[in-house]
Amino acid sequence: MIDYIKGNIAEITPTYAVIENSSGIGFILNISLNTFSAIQEAKECKLYVYEAIREDAHILFGFSEKQERNLFLQLISVSGIGGSTAIMILSAFPPAELIEIIATGNDALLKKVKGVGAKTAQRIIVDLHDKVAKGAANADMLNLATASPAGQVVEESVAALVMLGFPQAASQKVIQAIVKENPQISVEGAIKEALKRI
Repeated sequence: MIDYIKGNIAEITPTYAVIENSSGIGFILNISLNTFSAIQEAKECKLYVYEAIREDAHILFGFSEKQERNLFLQLISVSGIGGSTAIMILSAFPPAELIEIIATGNDALLKKVKGVGAKTAQRIIVDLHDKVAKGAANADMLNLATASPAGQVVEESVAALVMLGFPQAASQKVIQAIVKENPQISVEGAIKEALKRI
């Protein structure tokens, strides 16, 4: 599984980019207009990747931000939405606006996207409403955490605990309490202390 590709932009259009990595291999990645806008003036970039492996094709999708890739993954989890339609939706709306559209149930705006009919728009809202609302709440918590000098410690420590199998919410709560008590604590120190408390 490829997480991201970093390299020189050999070619770019509003729908795809060719990224040449240090080995001299050029990867074609389908991109949204948001990603195109973010990287079109750059000489090199880092794109987060989703691989669609089918019997007849191996297609790469690239995103300038993890949030956009996460939204893409949520969109393709909806019945009837493929990679091309998901990219079309992400080209029509910036990630923050799309989250708001889904959270507020605005299917009228979704229906304006080519390839998205009334039933599909409603299915997107029904299937993703709770996921998007939860994701937005987690992002707000993370933004609050990373706004402080100890924010990096909170973010890295929570990520480590989640990788170890602890629940996100419990990890966040414990780490925030530890960092509040000792703002100068290291990531390693915060994790060790959290393991005693969880």
